[in-house]
This record gives sequence, structure tokens and C-alpha cells, in this order.
Amino acid sequence: MRFSRRAWLLAVPAIAHRSTSGLRPPVFALGAALGAHATSGAGDDDAVRAGRVLRFPRDHGAHPGARIEWWYATGWLDAGAMPIGFQITFFRSRTGLAADMNGRFVPRQLLFAHAAISDVAAGRHWQAQRVARWSGDPAAREAAAAADDTDLRLGHWTMRRTGTTEASRYTARVGGGEAAFELQTDLTATQPLLLQGVAGHSRKGPLPQQASHYYSLPQLQVTAVLLLAGASRTLQGRAWLDHEWSDELMPTDAVGWDWIGINLVDGGALTAFRLRRRDGTPLWAGGSHRTADGRLRIFEPDEVQFVPLRHWSSPTSLARYPVQWQIVSPAGRYTVRALMDAQELDGRASNGAVYWEGLSDLFDANGQRAGRGYLEMTGYAKSLRL
Repeated sequence: MRFSRRAWLLAVPAIAHRSTSGLRPPVFALGAALGAHATSGAGDDDAVRAGRVLRFPRDHGAHPGARIEWWYATGWLDAGAMPIGFQITFFRSRTGLAADMNGRFVPRQLLFAHAAISDVAAGRHWQAQRVARWSGDPAAREAAAAADDTDLRLGHWTMRRTGTTEASRYTARVGGGEAAFELQTDLTATQPLLLQGVAGHSRKGPLPQQASHYYSLPQLQVTAVLLLAGASRTLQGRAWLDHEWSDELMPTDAVGWDWIGINLVDGGALTAFRLRRRDGTPLWAGGSHRTADGRLRIFEPDEVQFVPLRHWSSPTSLARYPVQWQIVSPAGRYTVRALMDAQELDGRASNGAVYWEGLSDLFDANGQRAGRGYLEMTGYAKSLRL
């Protein structure tokens, strides 16, 4: 949902830095599109509540008072006959520890980052991750998350936003060091913010507290430098960015979720998600469709269906993932198909989660490709506990 975003489990607080690897823009009525939120500075608290007005650029920044938060960018780079997919996710988790202690090593927060490259032509999936404790001091040198705008740092891994709210630009750098790849991206907005749910308040369950604040930036233009297998290439592409924070994201009887964020060929954007019980039945659902001219439709829970069509079993986790789906929503009936089956990310060295996050295509009822983006599936290897 994108909330993805995202794959959250309780992590061990007594940890230090480490890195592992394994693995034509549409025209909008900007005034109408931005009318649901203000663009002033900081001042609101971090509580997740219906009716809270999102304020930018402050709400691009971190919300340390909320229990979980993530900034998530996925997309693809045009690299010949087949694209190369990428995922960059920065997570923040409030531990609830050491509220009365001082010092730069006090673990009030944990910061994580995941990155992955899907080379479809080569059939290879690379991944890397980092984790660090954070005292909450925005001036901390090794790891920090600013509250006034997006400015995230875990060692040499970074994500930063510049520009106005109407014209955001994100730069990110991940990988390098022990990782098998290095990716530097420049993501430029071509459309206004998309506020998910009701003005950015997105329900995730039947109880009012089961919700997040959630916005997206689809149809980002991408320029990236990718160092992979000893070769450096500058590539162009398209991306999607989510930012979400919550205190209680999942109902207690949910084991995970399925989610898509798709950049449509016609310039629109499609989001759909559902939360699942252990037996696979849906517990809650939602999403949105924004047309290329800016018309937005938010989906109700009973308007979204996910029907699995084909599965792939991971040889590593033994989890069985649906890698092809039929998805029904008010926007239409579509098929989502992974471009590569093996896109599982093993996050046990950071936040403990194993999940599937992969580049996928969207096809309409006539079999024509209608879009491209990312499919995320959690809770198949083991139940998530957020």
C-alpha cells in the first residue's frame, strides 16, 4: 500500500551499522490537485488521525512520534529489449526504548534501508540492506532522518528531496561497499502529489486506528547511474514513490498484504491493495485510480478483488507467491504479471522480513499492456507482526 510500504517486523534494538548483499508529462489543474493539503512548514504533531491536514514540505520529512514509517521508490530503467527494475526503501521504527536517556547511541529509533535490482534479461535479482540505531538527533552523522523534509542517511546510503511541493526532485544513492551493485538515481516529478485514502488518511482495517497517512508520486522521470557486474551505465526510466507512516497498520488477524503501484501507459496511476487472513481471504482492501488529466477515484474496501492465477515457490524461503493476478477495481479488470519470478527480498539481516517485491506489467481485458510498476506481497514466508 505501498503501504507497503512496508515489510515490518520488530527488530533487535542492540544493533550497529552493517550492510549485506545477496542476494510527454500530462497537464494538471495544480490548484485543484493541491487543494486538499497545505504547504506550510512544521508544526503538526505526528499522530495519525482522520482530518489531519498534510502540510508540505514538513510532511515529506520524518515523523518520529509515529511507530513506523517508510519512503519507497520503485521503477524501471530502459536497458534494451528488457527493462531493469529497482527498489529503494528507507524505513524508520520507533522502539519505545530509552525515552529518558541521553547520548548519540541511545536506540530510540531504528533506521533500515533495502535496495534491489531486477535484471530481467539476465534473470538475476540483486539485493542489499543496511540497519542502524538512531537517537533521534537529526544532526547525527552516521544515521538520521530529518523532520522538515525528506533527508535520510544510513552511512553512504541517502535519499533527499529538493524543489517545491509542486515540482519535487529526489536523489538517492544505495549499494556500493559490500553490495554487488551501486545505484544513483535522480527522480523528477511530472505530476502533483497523489493523496491516498481521504486526503492522505488511508484506512487499513475495520477499526479507526488501523490507518496510515499516505501519499504517492507516480510517473516520476528517472535518470540513473547503475554499476552492475563491473559495468557502469547511465539509463533513463520511470518510477513511483510512496511515503507512509502509521501507529497501527494491520488488524491482528491479518498475516500480510498484496499491493500494486502501477504507472499507466496513458499517464494515469493505479494503486490497489488488500490485507489477507491466514486462509487467504481478504480482510480489508483499497486503492485509487488517477487519470492522466488528474481525476481521482478512491476505492472502497468492497470494490477491490485480487485473484491469484499463477504461483512461484521460493527455493530459499519455501514461500509460495502468486506472481500473476487478476485484479478487479472500479478502474477495470486487469492482469498483473511479474516480469521475473525470482524477486524475493530476504530482510532478515535488517528488519527481519522476507517478502516479494518485483517489477511487473499490467494488462487490460484485451491483453494489451496498460502499465508497468511494482507488485509487493508480504506474509507468505511468515506472518508479519507490525
